[in-house]
Amino acid sequence: MMSSVLQISPAAADAAIAHFAARLTFETDPSDVAADIGAGVSGWVLVDSRSQESWDQGHLPGAIHLPTREIAARAASVVPAGSAVVTYCWGPGCNGGTKAALEFAKLGYPVKEMIGGYEYWTREGLPVETLTGTTRQVTDPLVAPLGVACAC
Repeated sequence: MMSSVLQISPAAADAAIAHFAARLTFETDPSDVAADIGAGVSGWVLVDSRSQESWDQGHLPGAIHLPTREIAARAASVVPAGSAVVTYCWGPGCNGGTKAALEFAKLGYPVKEMIGGYEYWTREGLPVETLTGTTRQVTDPLVAPLGVACAC
């Protein structure tokens, strides 16, 4: 029986290294963002590109609210020039974080997108700021191990 997985051969090691290293220059994930926030690591700015209503529903601690449609006009006034930027939107079914990252790149900012967005941040049980304070959802065991860090 022919393998569906191996119907197209895997890339050679050097091509795989180049591909996966390149992906990591464009992306980060909720676990890494949370680790930096928790450790007080500076040097980058977290940007929520969703609507005001979405922001009010909940957002990541320390994020700046800058909807994608406002980035070109307002980025320079809220994100210091040259700062590395991490963008996020709703989740994997939404390309708003990608669109926001593109807008920052057009302005010359070094930028990464947080894959998984707000959805996976909350599914991992990470803290969310709301109009009434900080809250956490119960960790979804399909997304993150219960009670421990992924450590991947």
